[in-house]
Amino acid sequence: MSAILEGKPDKRLALVTGRAYPQLAQEVAECLGTQVLETTAYDFANGEMYVRFTEPVRGADVFVLQCHTNPINKWIMEQLIMIDALKRASATSITVVAPFLGYSRQDKKHQGREPITARLVFDLFRAAGADRLVTVDLHAAQEQGFFDGPVDHLTATPVLLDYVRSHVPMDKATIVSPDAGRIKVSEQWAAKLGNLPLAFIHKTRDTTRPNHATAHGIIGDVVGRDCVVVDDMIDTAGTICEAVRTLREAGAASVTLVATHGLLSGPAVDRLAGCGAREIILTDTVPIPDSKRLPNMTVLSVAPLLAAGIRSVFESRSVTHLLEGLPSDMRPRNIYA
Repeated sequence: MSAILEGKPDKRLALVTGRAYPQLAQEVAECLGTQVLETTAYDFANGEMYVRFTEPVRGADVFVLQCHTNPINKWIMEQLIMIDALKRASATSITVVAPFLGYSRQDKKHQGREPITARLVFDLFRAAGADRLVTVDLHAAQEQGFFDGPVDHLTATPVLLDYVRSHVPMDKATIVSPDAGRIKVSEQWAAKLGNLPLAFIHKTRDTTRPNHATAHGIIGDVVGRDCVVVDDMIDTAGTICEAVRTLREAGAASVTLVATHGLLSGPAVDRLAGCGAREIILTDTVPIPDSKRLPNMTVLSVAPLLAAGIRSVFESRSVTHLLEGLPSDMRPRNIYA
């Protein structure tokens, strides 16, 4: 099987990946019916990185997949180096594929003399030579405007919805937004699951302290309900676990946590293990190693979603149809089943 996927006579697709999570790239390649282009990459003694592609990419539409996982700065830098190498190797187009985009939470200034680091990351990709960017569930959708070029903003919602629909009793379900900023997404979930009741947790965030928020109460009736809390990411899990406790104290029958990005930093796993959630449903936009698995954790693969997005971009078709679900030939699976 060739590592270059032939399209029209004047189009060739190449998929390359960094070292952060090569298994995901292999799954994407399998969905596309191609192979990951072989890459030589290593670190010098002082921490600098070297990248070289072993096959020609001249004239190819290249998709550079890298997961921005810990150590996040290293993997972003490696992706930038890969883009530079592809640009100098005369690739026709270069598309950044970042399932979880690093620094996406830093999208505005809360206090004076702060950076807007999300904009900086977009600028770095553009300066390195990227023509396009594909990502999944940005922290704030308006960040697409930070990139001077097309951004295909995919969502894992159809993947997660399909699982929730078949594993959570819908007759007593309530969709819960963990804060006011996620109400719009939660409303979409409630509508797609049959106009379910909606509630949200009123909380405040201390902008001077990272990963810290305080829940003050619940707007909506959750007594006796199977609550489904929908968020974009779980990082240290402090606020999401507080949300579980708040809902249980308010009389919820059960709480299911759903998030696209399972960063699971620091004490996250211990907190999740003891928070009382019925199930924790994530996707693998970043790798979740065995050491962070829990008996009640389900991790769904985003490889079919990424492959469908890449195929649509390569064939110059809209990705809007992916908002409603994946093509029949690309279905998600539980990678821990």
